[in-house]
Amino acid sequence: MQAEYQQRRQEFMAKIGNGTAIFRSAPMAVMHNDVEYTYRQDSDFFYLTGFNEPQAVAVLAPHHPEHRFILFVQPKDREKEVWTGYVCGVDGAKEIYGADAAYPIGELEEKLPQYLEKADRIYYHFGRDRTFNDIIIKNYQSLLRTYPKRGTGPVGISDTGTILSTMRLVKSEAELELMRQAAAIAAEAHNRAREFTSPGRYEYEIQAEIEHIFRLRGAMGPAYPSIVASGVNACVLHYIENQRQMQDQELLLIDAGCAYGYYNSDITRTFPVGGKFTPEQKTLYEIVLEAQKQAIAQVKPGNTFHAVHDAAVRVITQGLVEVGILRGEVDKLIEEEKYKPYYMHRTSHWLGLDVHDVGVYQYGEDKPQILQPGQVLTVEPGIYIVPDTKLPEDQPETDPRWVGIGIRIEDDVLVTPTGHEVLTAGVPKEVTAVER
Repeated sequence: MQAEYQQRRQEFMAKIGNGTAIFRSAPMAVMHNDVEYTYRQDSDFFYLTGFNEPQAVAVLAPHHPEHRFILFVQPKDREKEVWTGYVCGVDGAKEIYGADAAYPIGELEEKLPQYLEKADRIYYHFGRDRTFNDIIIKNYQSLLRTYPKRGTGPVGISDTGTILSTMRLVKSEAELELMRQAAAIAAEAHNRAREFTSPGRYEYEIQAEIEHIFRLRGAMGPAYPSIVASGVNACVLHYIENQRQMQDQELLLIDAGCAYGYYNSDITRTFPVGGKFTPEQKTLYEIVLEAQKQAIAQVKPGNTFHAVHDAAVRVITQGLVEVGILRGEVDKLIEEEKYKPYYMHRTSHWLGLDVHDVGVYQYGEDKPQILQPGQVLTVEPGIYIVPDTKLPEDQPETDPRWVGIGIRIEDDVLVTPTGHEVLTAGVPKEVTAVER
């Protein structure tokens, strides 16, 4: 992968011309007191370097005569490493990660100006680390003050995301292989969960089976907190308590994916706890399934990102009218968003190094993102009949037989040159396949 990281850096540096870009590693996150979470590198930092240690800074200076890629890292410290693990150190930053120059992180403020003084612009994303933000501002202001004497130096700051988001949106073959692996592991976990589910088990038992498969197959762990929502819990979009005992005649909604090599999968399936849908559950499930199929059909080069959502909304709205949950003419209901009490979220988001990956969805009101090969997005329509929902005055009260049903079906879909590939097709979703 080091060749790929190098290629990405070269592409990025070609785009910033005579600028200098600065990237800060992710901080260590504290779980409680002095116990830290497992470290997870900042996605942009990792995308360009493959470097997975905290307390690091990467600098890209394409205009510098000798050092185009510079790393500031934790120095080797034998006593510290005994407690917290080995680090690559300054020499490793050059030998392993290909840095043209490397320094201890403690020398950052001393060394950084030499990589900025000939740049015409600084590229930096202002994050949550206010102390580091201040370092960037301090250097910029200092160089700006002395600009008249030298005639060189940065005269502006731009966000690195404007360039990197576009680069990260289209995945390389190496990235897609990692995403296929993440999808395959998550698919196995979902299939195991469906087999294991039965009335009387607790949601956390299902979560344990899922996350056991994740780690057993070499994934880093869950891509996000696993949602295992039975009964009315399925109407809570981001339910993560996972404590309830499951009952017969209920549905179980599982939204769970894993991270593999830093790349993520994101799958949702809904199925009957006791093995058979009730008539009402089956009716709504079939509406959501058809909505997802129609939405996936819109995933192809040249279509807009919004076409995926629009297709799902139309099927869901039509279906809700047919069963009497909504009342009115379909086009008008869509225009007035009368479907939103039952389908309140968008159908898709980008997927990659982040679960909600970077990338623009539209350029102003009238210019949506056009799908192109290499992009990966989720397709996840749903219907949620939330108890005590406040409905528009012109809509009927919801028949109690529908209330408390929550259904979502989600797959990860790659845009290919000729259409699409469903990366998560290994998890069944047809009624005959999910019933038992």
